[in-house]
Amino acid sequence: MRPMLYRSLFALSLAALAGAACAAAETPATAEIPANWTALGGELGFIWNTDLLRDIGITSLTADAERRDRRGFTLVPLRDQAGLRFAVNRLNFDHFIDGRLTLRGGFTLTLPDGAISLADASLRPRAGDAQTLDLVDAQGNTWFYLDKLMYAIGRGGRTLEVKTLDLRLHADLARRLGKPQTAGLTVAQLRMQLDVTAQNGEYIQLRGNPPVWPGTTVPNAPTQHYQADVFMLSFFGQYSRCTRSLANPFQSCDGPGGATDGYAVFTPSSTLRNNVNNGTPAVTVPGDPNGTSSALYTADVAWNQMFSGSYPPYDNDQHPYLIWNLYRLYDGKIEQIGRSGMKHAFLTTNQGCSASPGSGGSDSHILGRSCSDTYGTSNNDSNEDLGPRSEVVPATAEWGRCGSIYDSDCDLNWNPGGNNDYSQRMIVRESQLAQPGSTYLFESWYIVRDDINIYNTMGTLPVTFSYNGLWSLENGTPFRLGPAINRWVDPAASAPDRRNVELSSPEGRARVAVIAQAAGAGSWRYEYAVMNFDFARARTQGTDRHGDDGDPAQRFRVIHNMGFDRFSVPLPAGASAAQFEFSDGDLDPANDWTASVADGKVTWTAPVNPTPPANVPPVRNPLSWGTLFRFRLVANSAPADAALDLHVAESGTPAAYSVTVLGPAAVDAIFADDFEG
Repeated sequence: MRPMLYRSLFALSLAALAGAACAAAETPATAEIPANWTALGGELGFIWNTDLLRDIGITSLTADAERRDRRGFTLVPLRDQAGLRFAVNRLNFDHFIDGRLTLRGGFTLTLPDGAISLADASLRPRAGDAQTLDLVDAQGNTWFYLDKLMYAIGRGGRTLEVKTLDLRLHADLARRLGKPQTAGLTVAQLRMQLDVTAQNGEYIQLRGNPPVWPGTTVPNAPTQHYQADVFMLSFFGQYSRCTRSLANPFQSCDGPGGATDGYAVFTPSSTLRNNVNNGTPAVTVPGDPNGTSSALYTADVAWNQMFSGSYPPYDNDQHPYLIWNLYRLYDGKIEQIGRSGMKHAFLTTNQGCSASPGSGGSDSHILGRSCSDTYGTSNNDSNEDLGPRSEVVPATAEWGRCGSIYDSDCDLNWNPGGNNDYSQRMIVRESQLAQPGSTYLFESWYIVRDDINIYNTMGTLPVTFSYNGLWSLENGTPFRLGPAINRWVDPAASAPDRRNVELSSPEGRARVAVIAQAAGAGSWRYEYAVMNFDFARARTQGTDRHGDDGDPAQRFRVIHNMGFDRFSVPLPAGASAAQFEFSDGDLDPANDWTASVADGKVTWTAPVNPTPPANVPPVRNPLSWGTLFRFRLVANSAPADAALDLHVAESGTPAAYSVTVLGPAAVDAIFADDFEG
């Protein structure tokens, strides 16, 4: 039995967006009137983003009590009076109605012009907006508000539990601080546990539908099978914090012209949606050319919290993962200047689901057909939900629990991951932000087991950066499904000076893109970008099925999951090259790949670690999954078809893969000596 059923208050707005594509075909046979319930008492937990509070001018924060749970939330009890009314329908928590919940104690925040006390503050549904709760102090001032709630009906319907939600800065507080541009910033992660009042001795009961897993045969269509195809519906980014030194993270950044080159953290709020199809093609993401799935029948997706137990269809705690990247485009180049760790998803809010047969959307650990899910900014910035990308086999989405940062002793029990507020985050150096002549793309994507199309599970968004005492990120348009490299060079474009080609293999996928530009005096500049999406020749141990965990030797461990360690461009007869460049975007020259010319090709090679861990190749800074590297050369000939090689860091067959894109053409020997590198 699953412990909880989670839903989100963000459902109404998403239903309006998503429902346009399928409302006519997916209307339930009978509508049910929501039942009203009352939450009375419980507790509210806070994890404040103290670095961000400091940046916006809140100089100190004190709590009336310091009781904390194991995830680091400071717990504040709620009074057993008044109460908060909410509605529940046949499948879901539906919305808040009215009422209030009052804190018993709270926090004091110190501002330049005085202090704000949240002692005896109350939570109140916002008038006209059932998705938002205002946090109102005892004097009636609204300084913060709460949204992106991910909720649960727990303990047999006796509790309403909100696993995570964003606490945002109200416009009134932003104006009081003299920083109106900070209105809406997420400044804390919250959680709530509310006690439900019984009605006639009964508590909430929710009824769901049985799931249909990937590979299941479609009833009355024996040649058809349900397939998983999850889409990125939308996302937006936010500034989270910045420090001058990762070794001493208590000094704020001083901007692009400051004495130090600080480390800025940016975090997305990301929303996905499962495919809507149930035998007939329909649009899942309106307005996008890649918004319709090729899968005619939609499978449900397993969405279990890590270490929660063993569940179908994989006999483990399988769940999706979220990563995000930042790219800078300038002078015809693309560089990946920021990359996150890996967010472990733990439940699905199942917003806007179809209620027709064949959808299991009522279970918070199963993403149903047409259902959406949002992970808010604060939760994507949570220390206890983030891990390194090195722990997963990306093409199969299998996570190595054994030996992970959450199970270092491989006893199959959760332990704190040891992250701080900069671990596993997307960190960008200040010098790479807001540079004249540059544009920026934010990319966010999910890794979902058995997903048939990784490209619609990722999306990109133009963003701009500015600094006025603190960094700010402005989200632009248009949002597009697909990766950033495809916005640099369109794979569908037909041009003699550019190309973008996919490498698809049983071990995963990558792309190689190139732009060739005449550089004068008969020379040509070649800008290459190599993006590794989910390629890894992973070395693993054991099996990820919990049924085999009785034998410790069978507990699944990812020893390493590296991608490529060499990239080669051929130099045919008479062709020569010089002015080699490499960029991994991290501004650390000690781990840069080096170029050499030998055996009729230019080869960039990853540096070597002289003392690698046991059973791990001595490769430093490989081109591993979710990562883009940039390469550049100047040659003495125009572009022609060329087979470029990517060498795999782990031994095996094949040793390398070839991709035909563009490279220097052969040159008549009589003219070859005229080129000056």
